[in-house]
Amino acid sequence: MSKRTLVKLFSAVLIFLAGVAGNYSIPAVRGTATDMVLVTKVIDGDTIEVEDEKKVRLIGVDTPETVDPKRPDGCFGKQASDFTKSALTGKMVRLEKDVSETDKYGRLLRYVWIDGVMFNETLLRNGMAQVSTYPPDVKYQKHFSDIQADARKEKRGLWNECFVKDAVKNDNRDVFDILVDNADRIIRTIVK
Repeated sequence: MSKRTLVKLFSAVLIFLAGVAGNYSIPAVRGTATDMVLVTKVIDGDTIEVEDEKKVRLIGVDTPETVDPKRPDGCFGKQASDFTKSALTGKMVRLEKDVSETDKYGRLLRYVWIDGVMFNETLLRNGMAQVSTYPPDVKYQKHFSDIQADARKEKRGLWNECFVKDAVKNDNRDVFDILVDNADRIIRTIVK
């Protein structure tokens, strides 16, 4: 039996035992559950490379741009990219497929799980990403929207640093409301 097969088998047994012993619910996986893989490189906040040089685009989230030479770095892009690098580089993760196998660039589309926690959700919870949904891959869309609303309300990450810029792009809320909600902070910034 190969080392990789043993790692997969061992991981599956541990997940099963944790679910039984701790009476935890293990999330249902739509489509095919995929193997545990090693993250070999982080390309940016929402794109990683795993063993066998496969690129993986995280489903349902979008971090500010940092690698497109035709576009300037997005507000909070470096922080989001560094966050993903520190959390995933060199770690074993589980990939969960929704409906689509790949995007138009040939990247695998997956939810990424590390230590039983979905990393796509972690990005949203910490304000490192915005919800970005492309049907048919919508399994966690409502859940992601709720997490983003909380991060936005608490002004975490990009919701603190980039609020006006992002408000202009967002159809859900009027820019005027954003400015009114943040008037004190804006005035303090101008007065400095």
